Amino acid sequence: MVDLRPPANLVSRKAVLFWATRAAIGWGVVLAGEGVWLGLTGWSPLVVALVVTAVVAIAHLAVMPQWRFRVHRWETTPQVVYTQSGWINQERRIAPVSRIQTVDTERGPLERLFGLANLTVTTASARGPVQIHGLDIEVAQRLTQELATQTQATPGDAT
Repeated sequence: MVDLRPPANLVSRKAVLFWATRAAIGWGVVLAGEGVWLGLTGWSPLVVALVVTAVVAIAHLAVMPQWRFRVHRWETTPQVVYTQSGWINQERRIAPVSRIQTVDTERGPLERLFGLANLTVTTASARGPVQIHGLDIEVAQRLTQELATQTQATPGDAT
């Protein structure tokens, strides 16, 4: 069994830029909406809202990606998949290999741009799947193969 130390492996360093870019797109939409509203109405209190939004966005973009990178970790052993994730609400999950039902990778357009993938390990658990976000695509593919091989070699019915 795994002791309760943090999992050994960090996600890809490229995940920092990915998280920052994804957040910047979201903040850009909010700021653009506020800017259009200000342009259409000319209502001066919106200038304050726009400035406050910009300050919050800059703080979020400066802190969140690095913080998430320090927290997000993963590890696999022949017995378990162990993850730690989050940045405000942090969670550790340990899933026995004997309970794994499927192992999937997912890559959206932005992940493909950064050469990243997300790994989802579905288990026979009511808690839901174990996910590892921000892996290099090569690491995700290797890990998918390793977990599939370990799952097949592990006795049990994954229920």
